[in-house]
Amino acid sequence: MPVPGPGYSITVRVEAPPSTTAAGDLTSAIGRAGGVITAFDVVESHADRIVVDITCNARSADHANDLAEVLDALPGVRIRKISDRTFLIHLGGKIEVNSRVALNNRDDLSRAYTPGVARVCTAIAENPEDARRLTVKRNAVAVVTDGSAVLGLGNIGPEAALPVMEGKAALFKKFAGVNAWPVCLDTQDTEEIIRAVELIAPVYGGINLEDIAAPRCFEIEARLREKLNIPVFHDDQHGTAIVVLAALRNALRVVDKDIADCRIVVCGVGAAGSAIIRLLQHKKPADIIAVDIDGIVHTGRGDSDPNLQSIAAGTNKDGRTGTLSDAVRGADVFIGVSAPNLLSADDVSTMNTDSIVFALANPDPEIDPLEAQKHAKIVATGRSDYPNQINNVLAFPGVFRGLLDAHAHQITDDMMIAASNAIADVVDGERLNASFIVPSVFDSAVSPAVAEAVKKAALAAKSGEPSAEGGSSLPWSMAEDIDF
Repeated sequence: MPVPGPGYSITVRVEAPPSTTAAGDLTSAIGRAGGVITAFDVVESHADRIVVDITCNARSADHANDLAEVLDALPGVRIRKISDRTFLIHLGGKIEVNSRVALNNRDDLSRAYTPGVARVCTAIAENPEDARRLTVKRNAVAVVTDGSAVLGLGNIGPEAALPVMEGKAALFKKFAGVNAWPVCLDTQDTEEIIRAVELIAPVYGGINLEDIAAPRCFEIEARLREKLNIPVFHDDQHGTAIVVLAALRNALRVVDKDIADCRIVVCGVGAAGSAIIRLLQHKKPADIIAVDIDGIVHTGRGDSDPNLQSIAAGTNKDGRTGTLSDAVRGADVFIGVSAPNLLSADDVSTMNTDSIVFALANPDPEIDPLEAQKHAKIVATGRSDYPNQINNVLAFPGVFRGLLDAHAHQITDDMMIAASNAIADVVDGERLNASFIVPSVFDSAVSPAVAEAVKKAALAAKSGEPSAEGGSSLPWSMAEDIDF
């Protein structure tokens, strides 16, 4: 059952009688109704009344309404206003553009704009690579979506997707200092999306594809990687895969198992599941069993989808068939990126001892974490209100920071594995346990570690060296002199 959280936080301004029991009556009413009070502020006090702001967390939008109704039903209490705190932080958007240079006088203007800027334009025209040094391109990422697969909301369109893309851009800036901008395209035509991204690419040092439905997302990413000379990264696929791989590496350390001996079940073979499977295959587990809405994926199913055909050919070496329950029997690891309530505690009980369950469907996982914990040794979700939150923000800011710093033209599996290892390594042996297999998203060590690992792997790829040997220092720095 969901617990009250800040995602459904409201502030209710109420008038109440100025009695000695008023505060207790208000807080008790919220508590009885299942709300959690986080702030209680008296904003006005009069002889005949007090005005109070009560901030509380609810379980859902409907529960928030219930809390307000409970207050309104108290004798002598009148609600003045209800503010949804989530909507409040979105008013006017969450990001903005600021100038990095002073524009205080004519001299400043002459250098930043005309006539001085013409010299910089000419330099870039003569050497287009200079755009990475002399413009926003050096530290800019486009967050591109068509609004076709937004969170768990489905195909809600580009305008409705914009708050998510804004949030993504804010996270880029917060955790890696990367300037990202939402690009919400009013089309869901594959060719138009590809062409649109091609047309805007000169401004950016990287493209982050976001919330584009499968299977179109696979073709869009693959073709853009062929066409562009900057990294193209579909975060729903690869960001998820990077963090899952990091969490699994540490979880296996806790249960003292070798991945080469493990059978892993991946439930959901859309964007995230397919990428997880591909990255897992680099680690050579004993077997991977993919499961979708039609059951276990195998070569005999006759799937027409190229992605499913590829997955069937590279997994399930024993040709297993059946349901999800059949797949998890005797498995060591369950990774769910699918839909709520598909797995039961009884299913988990049939897994091998010291089993690992990653139930990552959001907001409601494939199995209630408390149910999974009855039999699994380690449980992780995508939620922030349970231990072991597997969250893409551990990956994408640092990944792009490293790519931009290395002037990378592409992203490879080696770079993604390097990022995954860096995330896992932030959790040192002293802190590692069944309830702490990945670092907090607010751990300041994560993004720099990921950026450094990706940068080294990218520079090694440029020089033709094996990625494990790392790379040299950056080919340029913030203080580099410009040759005229």
